[in-house]
Amino acid sequence: MRYLSSMGLEYQEIFPMDRAELERLLASGNEKAIIEALLCAALYDPDWKWVQATCLRFLDHPEKWVRWNAATGLGHIARIHRQLDTDIVLPRLMALKADPSISSNVEDALADINWYLRLQ
Repeated sequence: MRYLSSMGLEYQEIFPMDRAELERLLASGNEKAIIEALLCAALYDPDWKWVQATCLRFLDHPEKWVRWNAATGLGHIARIHRQLDTDIVLPRLMALKADPSISSNVEDALADINWYLRLQ
């Protein structure tokens, strides 16, 4: 798995974690730990609604790479679970298209959501 952080493009294997560990990483304030937890949750946690809420929460994070990967997580949910609360998610992502630091990734997430949820 690769992801983007303030240190650039990194390759790191993402392993499953239990919810307690995910919550600990998400609350850590550490950019790299938050990104790892977001991606791990999106890839492995069976509760897509919890993952969706978590990704939405981090779309407002001050670090752009956290926002970037939160958007990526929403695309992963659509791909893996084929479910998403589009009435909530799509307006949030559409608003982020105006953020030039993550707009290309938001476009990718929107494309994944449209493709996997057959919205268009």
